[in-house]
Amino acid sequence: MIKIVVGGQVEKQGIADLVKEIGGEKVQVEIKSDIHAANDVKTNKAHYYLGACHTGGGGALSMAMALLTRDKCATISMPGKPPKEEDIIKAVQEGKVAFGFTGDHFEKAVPIIMNEILKKA
Repeated sequence: MIKIVVGGQVEKQGIADLVKEIGGEKVQVEIKSDIHAANDVKTNKAHYYLGACHTGGGGALSMAMALLTRDKCATISMPGKPPKEEDIIKAVQEGKVAFGFTGDHFEKAVPIIMNEILKKA
């Protein structure tokens, strides 16, 4: 069972619904505050953090960066810079566990992230 926590500032329910739709019985997803979500990953209560905000790297990832360090976090998209599949694949393969993106890109980013995570499971 892969445990995913959803933090960030926007689209939390949409992200969680999409994670569950893609991962099915293989994933458990919970919506939490940024600090609780990031802390769950830090304390191994969850495996991955997903979050969205309006910039992709501010409210989506700031708490994750503070608790998990920049080495474990990846900004997947920003305004005017949609997610790129090759960047996401590289981030997952490098061991990143927290992913931030803009709210308007979650429907593109989450499927790529989840498919790569599921390949590793």
